[in-house]
Amino acid sequence: MIALIVAFAKNQVIGDKGHIPWKISGEQRRFKELTTGNVVIMGRRSYEEIGKPLPDRTTIVVSNTAHFDGENCFTAKSLMEAIKLAGNKDIYISGGARLYEEAMPLVEKMYITEIDCDIKGDTYFPPFEIEEFVKEINEKCEGEIPYTYVTYTRKQR
Repeated sequence: MIALIVAFAKNQVIGDKGHIPWKISGEQRRFKELTTGNVVIMGRRSYEEIGKPLPDRTTIVVSNTAHFDGENCFTAKSLMEAIKLAGNKDIYISGGARLYEEAMPLVEKMYITEIDCDIKGDTYFPPFEIEEFVKEINEKCEGEIPYTYVTYTRKQR
């Protein structure tokens, strides 16, 4: 399975100056639950924000300019090379914006955390054809900044 996993604000913001522009307690719980034991593919800037390979999963960084290697951490020159490197494990594309856009035609599922407010930022999740997917609301989380876990499953082509 190739999936995409992202959190974005109502205005589709996913980043600001290379960082996630919010700190919401518990918001990343689903990311850890879904990706543990699987493969996470991300761009160089997303990886550099985290600063290290993610524990208990394989991290593949897509980059033409840098090389990352370590325990369960690899570098690929393209998304397709990263997908081949992942083998038969479930794949979660986890940013940034260019990688999301490139992966969009390939994904079977999108695990989206919809943050219930507009947030200032300079990086946006790319538009997608919502009618190509079935939307399922998984969980609403209340708090200072409410958010909803949503799964979009691609309709049969």
